[in-house]
Amino acid sequence: MSIQEGLSPQEQSLKLFIVLSRAFKVISEKSNSGISSFGLNPTEFAVLELLYHKGKQPLQQIGEKILLASGSITYVVDKLEKKGYLERVSCPNDRRVTYAEITESGNKFIGDIFPAHVDMLHEVMSVLSPEEKDEAIALLKKLGLSIRDLSY
Repeated sequence: MSIQEGLSPQEQSLKLFIVLSRAFKVISEKSNSGISSFGLNPTEFAVLELLYHKGKQPLQQIGEKILLASGSITYVVDKLEKKGYLERVSCPNDRRVTYAEITESGNKFIGDIFPAHVDMLHEVMSVLSPEEKDEAIALLKKLGLSIRDLSY
């Protein structure tokens, strides 16, 4: 029997959506608050974190990797470049491709703040046991992957 006794399958799906949405909202707000305390917005942080962990990236691919519209990438890259955290580097083999590459200053900055970000996320998630986190990861991954197969 379902924990949510008395709910139809459709109502249970709706309830799951609402609970997921609310959980995501409060976790995002907490994360964004921490990020803004470092003088960045969430998109700037995401770009820096991507470059820090994955190395230089073609500007054209950054948006899809951090789930951002490509038109916004130029604006974010401009802001981070003005702060001295990244630079644009032309591809020597293809003039159509420009990379964003983290600078030494950007590397030090994100290297200094990223551990605090991870600690904050760990604190937020500490209500769950390691086993519950594993289960949540598996279930949410299953849900996300299955959605690609749906057609509307």
